[in-house]
Amino acid sequence: MAVSDGSGNPLLDRLDPADGPRLDELPGDLVWASTWMAEANEVIAPRLGLPVLPLVDWPDVDEHSPGGVHWKTGPLMRHAAGRPFVWLNDEITDADRRWAAAHHRHPALLHRVDPHRGLTGADLDAVHQWLARRYGVRRYRS
Repeated sequence: MAVSDGSGNPLLDRLDPADGPRLDELPGDLVWASTWMAEANEVIAPRLGLPVLPLVDWPDVDEHSPGGVHWKTGPLMRHAAGRPFVWLNDEITDADRRWAAAHHRHPALLHRVDPHRGLTGADLDAVHQWLARRYGVRRYRS
């Protein structure tokens, strides 16, 4: 259940504190790939009960993104540095998935989160199903 913070920021009102432990249980390293930058650790992480997490370093200048690819996709691939990864975002499209498949040699799940609902149990289920198929990782505790 999302908790209103009284700030009027609808993005913060959509946060579900129960998501923090579910995200923290995922195997691998959690990283903020958010335009919130350092504020993700200052504002969002405490609301979710997450520790301070590393950040993807976004370029200071706009990169040219080919054919509808999101501007975050290229920098995120560089951050992954050839490692498998999962990216949860509300602006991912098929163009990003195609670009990642063509330019990232390791498995990657680019999963779109509905911006009107925020992260849901179904989104986390999709991540766990992908991890189970790829790596035999078992489901998190519900």
